[in-house]
Amino acid sequence: MVDGDERRVAVIIEDDADIGNLLAAVLAEAGFVSFQATTGVEGIEAVREHDPILTTLDISLPGIDGFEVARRIREFSSTYVIMLSARTDEIDTLMGLDAGADDYVTKPFRPRELRARVEAMLRRMRRSPSNPLGAEASSAQADGEVTEEAGGEGSGWLAHNGLRMHPQMRLSELDGEPVELTRSEFDLMLAILERRRRVITKNELVLELRGDSGTGGYISDNDRRAVEVHLANLRRKLGDPVGKPRFVQTVRGVGYRLAP
Repeated sequence: MVDGDERRVAVIIEDDADIGNLLAAVLAEAGFVSFQATTGVEGIEAVREHDPILTTLDISLPGIDGFEVARRIREFSSTYVIMLSARTDEIDTLMGLDAGADDYVTKPFRPRELRARVEAMLRRMRRSPSNPLGAEASSAQADGEVTEEAGGEGSGWLAHNGLRMHPQMRLSELDGEPVELTRSEFDLMLAILERRRRVITKNELVLELRGDSGTGGYISDNDRRAVEVHLANLRRKLGDPVGKPRFVQTVRGVGYRLAP
């Protein structure tokens, strides 16, 4: 089950009534109450009104398309966005992720596949991160190490080079100012932050996004490319250039690790 303070609400933005009803049925099986919208503008307002934890978004909508809808939603919401489209070109997948989608499913989709994606999202949400720092954590930050702030109002925050993240509250701050990250961006940065200077591969990050870390499973080139797109968006938001990283350092041919 989802944590008690997190409502299991979804918004479906889809102009095909049959597909919209199918999506609603699949999500109902996962315990969601769904609200449907048939245009991009209506969908944006539905997300604003209902504050869903999940939004399914068609690309081909009357008026503004799904890419623009995703961009506008990201201006005020961290809802988990699954983009749906009959377009199968890789460029469309990358454009969707770049616009702010967390996942991308091509039509026609199998209800079982969509349900699996939703369940993976829910696993990520209810997973309670353990304390990866153990006894080595301290209340002071030195030499670019990750620290855990203990006690008082600061309890539970992880910090590194001016970036602070709270795994349970899913909050992030950069140099004292809030920074809005999508669920996928947050989970990727947290995975890298928790491992400190240990390298984490793209495959491991794919599994983190699925909520299946440690269990294995098939990983495609598109999965790895999606991680690259999410990390590029993350770097842009954090002002973290690849050539002189402050947070995410690329280890060529291997993966990523926390910058010193």
